[in-house]
Amino acid sequence: MSAPTAVPEVLTMGRAGVDIYPLQIGVGLEDVETFGKFLGGTTGNVAVAAARLGRRTSIITGVGDDPFGRFVRRALRDLGVDDSQVVTNTEYPTPVTFCEIFPPDDFPLYFYRKPTAPDLQIRTSDVDLDLVRAVDLLWISTTGMSEEPSRQTHLDVLEARGRKGFVVLDLDYRPMFWDKPADATEQIARILPHVTVAVGNREECEVAVGETVPDKAADALLDAGVELAIVKQGPKGVLAKTRHERVESAPILIDPVNGLGAGDSFGGSLANGLLAGWPLEKVLQRANAAGAIVASRLECSTAMPTAAEIDTLIAGGNPNEGR
Repeated sequence: MSAPTAVPEVLTMGRAGVDIYPLQIGVGLEDVETFGKFLGGTTGNVAVAAARLGRRTSIITGVGDDPFGRFVRRALRDLGVDDSQVVTNTEYPTPVTFCEIFPPDDFPLYFYRKPTAPDLQIRTSDVDLDLVRAVDLLWISTTGMSEEPSRQTHLDVLEARGRKGFVVLDLDYRPMFWDKPADATEQIARILPHVTVAVGNREECEVAVGETVPDKAADALLDAGVELAIVKQGPKGVLAKTRHERVESAPILIDPVNGLGAGDSFGGSLANGLLAGWPLEKVLQRANAAGAIVASRLECSTAMPTAAEIDTLIAGGNPNEGR
């Protein structure tokens, strides 16, 4: 790895890989004839989303020593994300993820990450801990705690960070990465005291703290040590709570094409809003709009909106016009 050209404002740590999306909507993979290849992985997408909003971003992840790994690194750079912290693994291939697209709300995912993936093989010795301490916002994902050596690396990174500034945990529970939900619950409990912001949907909150009622889930996250808890409620919008403030933001309705990546777009906009110091209401409104825009597009990383597109949607316009 090399040093980034400038200290990033946003540093994400976790999954990056290749998304293979069908170009036929409403068709099972067995019948799909053509596909598109895109940068994917939740923390890769969050980094891209923040970069699209003008933030200097970098990512700690791993890729294989293969053509897909070279594609991931090139796509990150092309989309404005510094790739100096990407580790090339010579043993395991770059992960590939297929999806099916059945709007409005059915988007099955098929992960090809066995027996493991390069991003889960990142060791503490691969990480620039001085950079971890220097960035304004660190973003991690629950998936990074699913196996070793990534688990210990995440714990070491959080210890080095010491809750400085913003430390965001995306609860991002994916059942296929865990033997059972209780294993994820145990590992999340280890890291919640080290993060300042936690964000997840109701199902992810249930795994994390045993609560699905949004207010109770947010309170449980606050009790576990976070300073800001954000609970996504699907069609009911988003709830955010601190120890002194409670804000709900209504969803922004848009015709969905592919819901995958909407949460990552929300995350990149959330990071941008937190760094901007906006009121929670504005942070959530713009994050909701960012997520809605990506849900109205086929791809994920290359679908991440600009600030101008978010402005357009909030004002009642069509951010996809002329795209």
